[in-house]
Amino acid sequence: MASLPEKQILTTTVGSYPLPSWLLSSPSEEAVVDATRVVFDTQRQAGIELPTDGELYRFDPGHPDTNGMIEYFVAPMAGTRTEFGRSETEEFAARQSMGFRVKPAAVVDGELGEGSLDLLGDCARAAEVAGGAFKFTVTSPYMLARTLLDRHYDDFESLLLALAGVLSRQVSGLSCSCLQIDEANIPGNPEDGPLAAAAINKVFEGVDEGVEKAVHFCFGNYGGQVIQDGAWSSLISFLNGLQADHLVLELAHRPEEDLAALREIDDRLKIGIGVIDIKVNHVETAEEVAARIEKAAGLLGGDRIRFVHPDCGFWM
Repeated sequence: MASLPEKQILTTTVGSYPLPSWLLSSPSEEAVVDATRVVFDTQRQAGIELPTDGELYRFDPGHPDTNGMIEYFVAPMAGTRTEFGRSETEEFAARQSMGFRVKPAAVVDGELGEGSLDLLGDCARAAEVAGGAFKFTVTSPYMLARTLLDRHYDDFESLLLALAGVLSRQVSGLSCSCLQIDEANIPGNPEDGPLAAAAINKVFEGVDEGVEKAVHFCFGNYGGQVIQDGAWSSLISFLNGLQADHLVLELAHRPEEDLAALREIDDRLKIGIGVIDIKVNHVETAEEVAARIEKAAGLLGGDRIRFVHPDCGFWM
């Protein structure tokens, strides 16, 4: 496992990356490995010190809108099925409030288990072409749970913690320098903060010593659109309850008061600040990005900032 550079503020990306066109035209295993190498090399050439694999380990041409962010994890799990009809689709729609999904990612009929999910192998494949320290990402159990139609546990907390248990076992032994959990749903549902924090912390229990633990939060990014309402001020208690090393936060696209609210985050948590707005069509200048970093350092203190990064992934 490669070590991170000894610098006060490091550069990183959040996760996803645009697919090379040639991968879409020839989506073989060899092509995915080659594309992963290209994504790593492109980031390193741009000066990114903690790149990701572009989340190509879960490349899924069947779900181009989210690159398998949900289905990749839940579909192979034991206890789930992905074939369902009208009645279950209607039941899911009646039970939940995720307006961007009209169907469940899966139906839970039994006790959840790893099934054929193999994040250890996925991470090892990325490590072979990473060329140094890299970040590996997984989707939060809370976000996954919100997409499922539960016919087994009959209790959201039980379903959530079962998912967290599966993921906790999966993240053990990963050959990455940083394990990041992605959560784009809780910012719009702060009342579920204690449940979500418990589940995320359960996943972190499986992470090996020496691997940095991060959590990425944003307000949704589907086609460049904000999905969740809310503000960072309503999430401070939740954030302070996370057993993470640093947070990876959407800030470039957020109002100024969101940045100021982060002064209440516990000192033990380092902060990653979003300084590239991925929801706009123009490319920010170096001066714009530098100004955002300087503003954050002035409000929070430069010693609080661990990473600078885009607001979210680059999946298009």
